[in-house]
Amino acid sequence: MAEEILIAVSEFETRVALLRAGAVQEVHLARADGYSLTGNVYLGRVDRIIPGMQAAFVDVGLDRPGFLHVRDIEGPRLIKGDNDAGEDLTRPPDIRDLLHEGQQLMVQIAKDPISGKGARLTTQLAIASRYMVLMPFNDHIGISQRIDEPGERDRLKMLIDEVRSEQGIGMGFIARTAADGVRRAAVDLDIRVLTRIWDRLLEKKRDRGCPALVYEELPLHIRMVRDLVGVDSERILIDHQGTFERVHSFVSEFIPEFTQRLELYCEPRPLFARFGVDDELERALVRRVDLKSGGHVVIEQTEAMITIDVNTGGFLGSHSLEETVYRTNLEAAAIIPRQLRLRNLGGIIVIDFIDMEEQEHQRQVLRALEKACDQDPARTRLEGFSSLGLVQMSRKRTRESLAQQICEPCDQCAGVGTVKTSATTCVEIFRSILEDANLRCEGQQREGSYLVRSGSRVVDRLLDEDARFLESLAAQIGREISMQIEPSYGPGEYDVVLVQDMRRPG
Repeated sequence: MAEEILIAVSEFETRVALLRAGAVQEVHLARADGYSLTGNVYLGRVDRIIPGMQAAFVDVGLDRPGFLHVRDIEGPRLIKGDNDAGEDLTRPPDIRDLLHEGQQLMVQIAKDPISGKGARLTTQLAIASRYMVLMPFNDHIGISQRIDEPGERDRLKMLIDEVRSEQGIGMGFIARTAADGVRRAAVDLDIRVLTRIWDRLLEKKRDRGCPALVYEELPLHIRMVRDLVGVDSERILIDHQGTFERVHSFVSEFIPEFTQRLELYCEPRPLFARFGVDDELERALVRRVDLKSGGHVVIEQTEAMITIDVNTGGFLGSHSLEETVYRTNLEAAAIIPRQLRLRNLGGIIVIDFIDMEEQEHQRQVLRALEKACDQDPARTRLEGFSSLGLVQMSRKRTRESLAQQICEPCDQCAGVGTVKTSATTCVEIFRSILEDANLRCEGQQREGSYLVRSGSRVVDRLLDEDARFLESLAAQIGREISMQIEPSYGPGEYDVVLVQDMRRPG
């Protein structure tokens, strides 16, 4: 299916979008404060070891120390040296046997800092190029699982081994999906480039202090061209002359067959507006996704998981309820993976499809979901229908979601998504006045009247729907109650003030 890559560049941000058949598949944003730290390599210092979690916090120079679990440490030999003879390597190592506080080590960011959490770190370094991934701390040769033809897998493995032997390299490599069918010269060049990058990285490690950044991933526009360009890519549109020249230089050196597909976009209408990407981004921030049939999907992002609810909505069908439900679920299964990729949602995902009676319909919906997930480069795992009729899946998360990048928690609801009604606020005001009046009555302090300050909706309700309760309360406590609108007060906010009577008898 035909794909297009759009790169929109300005002084304050860079945006990259991947379109397939005109539909936006994914969007990447890099603003003045940077894009993603994933892939960066740091020389860090162990700040604290947590034996109970079998993990360590490592200072790499970011706002928060990164989190390094024992599973993400390459191995005892690389951290502590060769093992003593007779040591049992089959038992899980203890974090205290591998690291100590104040120790320096090279780590790579596996997951960006998300929602107040520090970055997830690993010592299993991996540096990517167009076709290859260098693994400097082992000698393994791997092939992308998306290359499923046995003959091609064997060819690439032999080719990498030959090139590696000729260059005298003892490090490991993984062939990326883009390496499918690639010629020997391209593999040879990629391995040479990665080796030079590793040598420069080691030089920086020796020359710089700790903590320090020793390797930084490519800028967004180059990284996305490297990762997104494939056999289906028809053209790469760039709306910035300088960026076009830099991308052209990269493509000419590493993927020259795509040079002719680069185009400089010069139309007056903005690139993302021209292809409807801006509108798609706005829709991706809304919970509800409408289906062509009339049904809809509701996507909720929470701290623990992503929940997705499928509804028939306005789709009434024409044959039977089962057929209507099946068609709605089938359509939802096809669009859910695209929405997850577009919104960059990851972690645990629970999908509540509409209940279906026929087992074959469940199998068809599950197959449609699996097929749509195959287009997603992020690693996904899919479970079948549970006894409750829910489908559970997971999607690898390495950076913040689109909503987390673009939005921030509402200062009115603190990110909860709901606020107290004006009726609830009025009841709280009544309780507050009554409690204060009772305390003052016990202390024989009866002078003065109450002033209520709140937003216009609350004051309007006090003077209208709840006027009779306000009058009854004033009579009960023997004090006047007046109102004052405070435009700056949000939902649920109010003040109750006792105003002393300053009038003197004439």
